Amino acid sequence: MMHPQLSYRGHAKAILLLGLPLIGSHIAQMAINVADTMMMGWYGVPELAALVLAGSLFIVVFLAGAGFAFAVMPMVARAAGAGDDTRVRRVTRMGIWASAIYTALVVPFFVWSEALFLALGQEPAISLLAQEYLRILVIGLLPSLLTMVMKSYLAAMERTQIVFLVAITGAFLNILLNYMLIFGNWGAPEMGIQGAALASVLVQVITFPVLAVYAGWKIPRHRLFHRLWRPDAEAFGQVFRLGWPIGMTTLAEVGLFAASAVMMGWIGTFELAAHGIALQWASITFMVHLGLANVATIRAGNAMGRRDVAGLRRGGLVVTAISMLFAALIVAVFLLLPEPLISVFLDRSEPARDQIIAIGAVLLAMAALFQLTDAAQVLALGLLRGVHDARVPMIFASVSYWLVGLPAGYWLAFGLGLGAAGIWLGLVIGLSLAAVLMSYRFWTRRWFAAE
Repeated sequence: MMHPQLSYRGHAKAILLLGLPLIGSHIAQMAINVADTMMMGWYGVPELAALVLAGSLFIVVFLAGAGFAFAVMPMVARAAGAGDDTRVRRVTRMGIWASAIYTALVVPFFVWSEALFLALGQEPAISLLAQEYLRILVIGLLPSLLTMVMKSYLAAMERTQIVFLVAITGAFLNILLNYMLIFGNWGAPEMGIQGAALASVLVQVITFPVLAVYAGWKIPRHRLFHRLWRPDAEAFGQVFRLGWPIGMTTLAEVGLFAASAVMMGWIGTFELAAHGIALQWASITFMVHLGLANVATIRAGNAMGRRDVAGLRRGGLVVTAISMLFAALIVAVFLLLPEPLISVFLDRSEPARDQIIAIGAVLLAMAALFQLTDAAQVLALGLLRGVHDARVPMIFASVSYWLVGLPAGYWLAFGLGLGAAGIWLGLVIGLSLAAVLMSYRFWTRRWFAAE
């Protein structure tokens, strides 16, 4: 079947209209983590190190579970492209079910996390602070995962403006709550790292109901929450089969960064703090590429639902080009302005300020090295998810990050004595290999044979 073909300019316009709110929502969501890191850096270096450590564990567990929410996006996009409202409802509901079941299974890892950190060779004082943070933060895990399901559903239905508005509102609210609860302002008790956790939980508890109410109001035909308690084995199986490899792929990459935080903790507290700051900047820029990858998933899913293979290829080329242009700009920023970027996270009176800035500047140079390859791998991954190809990318990610990137980082850091820079060079190697493998798979597979 022939479909009217958009020009490259038309694809770019459609991608940006859909993608800019998604990019904004990801950056706003990331701003919650940035605010936590920045304010904890102002509060104290031990608390900052504990936050980095605890945050690494939380994000690993969270994103592994978010695979079910990420699976909702291409499945809803494909069903919407085919005009199948019933399937939209079924897969979204079972995304909610899968997220709830996953949460029940992983809660113990947070409640007794101190023993885990100690077993990984972290300092006792830092491990205890990290557990205090996680025991509060775990309360927000289920609302966070359900929020991801709703964001995936709404994005696939091209309702990205509400996703952005809710995310930016949540980011501002988190900053206010952090200011109040971490430092004890406005009559609140001074809670330190526990205050940062409580602020994040309150934001997540508010966000999910807002998105759920909006979905019911603006798209009532899907009746997402009508008889939500009823199981749907077929749809659950489909969400699970696509979601678990997506979750494991995400876990492989994020786990690489979490493992790098553990290794950084073996080197020293200052290195761990600098790692956390540099990683915040790398993560902020990554949110742009992630937003574009979400657009790639949605538009690829729509194209496959319409069986529009020519549109799939052209749209993939345009979204990849946009991502590469942004990555090139960020390379220049990281190389030219490392000290101002690092210093914004540190109090001027911090005794270790100069040491942390020096270490962080080196790490930002490493981050500049993997900007292009990190962008390339996440864009290829987004396109592959749009065509429901998840298991082979999972294998690519596992090999690239855990069998190549992590051992390389360990050897460079401790074998060759490169320290913190060696760990990040390992990240560069792992991400580069993943970019090559995933890009090759998407651009050479059979879905272009119908052109």
